[in-house]
Amino acid sequence: MTAAIGAWLDDRLRVRAVRDFLAHKLVPVERSIWYYFGGVSLFLFGVQVATGILLLLYYRPAPDSAFESVRFIMGHVRFGWLVRSVHAWAANLMIAGVFTHFFSVFFLKAYRPPREVTWLTGCGLLGCTLAFGFSGYLLPWNQLAFFATKVGTDIVGEVPVVGPALRFVLRGGENVGGATLTRFFGFHVALLPLATTLLLLVHLALVQLHGMSEPQGGRRRPVRHMPFYPHFVLREALVWLAVLGVLVVLATFFPWELGEKADPFASAPSGIRPEWYFTFMSQTFKYVPARLFGLEGEQVAILGFAAIFALLVLVPFLDRRAARGEPSPLVTAGGVLLLGFMVVMTLLAYLKPY
Repeated sequence: MTAAIGAWLDDRLRVRAVRDFLAHKLVPVERSIWYYFGGVSLFLFGVQVATGILLLLYYRPAPDSAFESVRFIMGHVRFGWLVRSVHAWAANLMIAGVFTHFFSVFFLKAYRPPREVTWLTGCGLLGCTLAFGFSGYLLPWNQLAFFATKVGTDIVGEVPVVGPALRFVLRGGENVGGATLTRFFGFHVALLPLATTLLLLVHLALVQLHGMSEPQGGRRRPVRHMPFYPHFVLREALVWLAVLGVLVVLATFFPWELGEKADPFASAPSGIRPEWYFTFMSQTFKYVPARLFGLEGEQVAILGFAAIFALLVLVPFLDRRAARGEPSPLVTAGGVLLLGFMVVMTLLAYLKPY
């Protein structure tokens, strides 16, 4: 009976063809540790979807009920505090995993032809991940999230020409209020999941089509490989299990605090800053002069960040040495400087918060 059912499924789903494809797929052994971060990010995205659906059963996106609904989840729903804490910690770990995956791909030059489109979809996924963090931060409607969102949307409003319009669209008006919460909720649970899922499907399809990038040329010995299935799959499963263990430990022993309910008429908390993945930007604004090149200092900083991100997106088409399989020390040095700048600015934000 088991053989008959297997034959029936294989005839309709081509299970054997998929298994044979995975068995012949190879993964480079050298530097294979960096290949796990993409899968870890995917796993944490799945955790976010699962816990987010559970939270949606009780959450109410309105200024007079959002905070109370989250407090009800944490205080009265069985294991609600754990689900919310897992959701919050998984969000931070996912952003860290995506950043690690992004820079590992950059430094390993895995954007080389024919993987340019894979890199572009990865940049889109990085943007969606940061947008998830920004939109989800406001949903508990607590004091810290309220004023952090106000500061964040004010920064968006400093974008030359289109800034005021973008700020109005994000806020749903001139100020952060109920319309802002409703819009961020829509972005967080509908628009961003749809965009992320579509980009993720294309990204995974391209990875399967072109395979995992191998270390650059110039080597005297051949690159060793391991079968994707079952060797790499089992190792990836062990990594996922370890990440799940870390996530449960963090959520259990360091539960995510709710804070106080947002009060638009209260004064902003002292030393307020955005989440850690945006602090390098906010800290940079503190060191930029008030006027620079005839523009506001914040506008110059925003244009600078936009130019850097544009260069990162276009790096597969600009780095011609990597396309020929040659070392590109200038691009690598630029990446090291950018990563060092982000780390230093983040540390300064936490060491000197005022």
